[in-house]
Amino acid sequence: MNSSKPLEMAQVALSSPTGGMLPVRVSRLEAIAADVVAISLGKTDGTDFPEWSAGAHIDVLIDGALERQYSLCGRLEDRTQLRIAVLRDPASRGGSQALHEKLHLGDTLFIRAPRNNFPLVDADETIFIAGGIGITPIHAMIAELEREGKPWKLLYGGRSRATMAFRDELAEYGEDRVQIQPEDEAGLLDIAAWIGEPRPACAIYCCGPERLIAAVENACVGWPEDALHVERFRPADGALEGKDEAFEVVLARKGISIEVAPGQAIADALEAVGVHIPRSCNEGTCGTCITKVLEGTPDHRDSFLRGRMRSENKKIMVCCSRALSARLILDI
Repeated sequence: MNSSKPLEMAQVALSSPTGGMLPVRVSRLEAIAADVVAISLGKTDGTDFPEWSAGAHIDVLIDGALERQYSLCGRLEDRTQLRIAVLRDPASRGGSQALHEKLHLGDTLFIRAPRNNFPLVDADETIFIAGGIGITPIHAMIAELEREGKPWKLLYGGRSRATMAFRDELAEYGEDRVQIQPEDEAGLLDIAAWIGEPRPACAIYCCGPERLIAAVENACVGWPEDALHVERFRPADGALEGKDEAFEVVLARKGISIEVAPGQAIADALEAVGVHIPRSCNEGTCGTCITKVLEGTPDHRDSFLRGRMRSENKKIMVCCSRALSARLILDI
């Protein structure tokens, strides 16, 4: 996503944590698994939400300061509400804990409109592999493929049955399409057997903890590069590490040159001169701040770009990535 705003607009967005966000009201809270709560949200003015597609997520402002991303797992056809499922993370930095402990029916939250960095692609067959709360985007994807009458199958793992959201309704699709395998009953998932041999027109989707994604990526060696689609909740191990030296960033369309200091994000350096790039996770996982590179070599520290998109060095996540060259020229 490439975006820049006039200085006046940037200043408004920076001065208000709710700038550009929609007020929503909590219409339902439901425990759907151990330490997982489903939260339904309706617009405060009673109007419909914009259309969204399976795999989309929203950004939620929590306690007026924390911004977190949650995949949508409601029904696409119901535009009166959006539904997310939130795991209480024992390593929470405040977001999931606040939603579990402080949120009540009727409370107002602020969100950004749905956007999709993990969309379904057209395929002859779709293979899903989910771990734990990673089932949330896949839950909506399965419903969409069912409506379209397209073939799919799901391998779903978790620590135990009690921790696995949507397990009962997913099981209704039958064991020929859905394998629910809690680790305390079945051990680790046999990913290679589930995926099988490389074949054309097959899409593989994985969402879950890093060890699961790494195992799926390893099992997909030999498959076409564009067959695998993953979504991470946290950066890949070691992704944010690297040298920390100053470099120059040139904004081609604005005719501005700035220095990015050691320890400073490109996005922060841009905002210091009044240029606001939409961002959300600040860890390179959500894809919001993706920006086109016209010249120079990025030091990719994100966990979003994969394969050709990464090696071609034509895109960069300005929330976390830096430069290997002395200068980057960005299409801003």
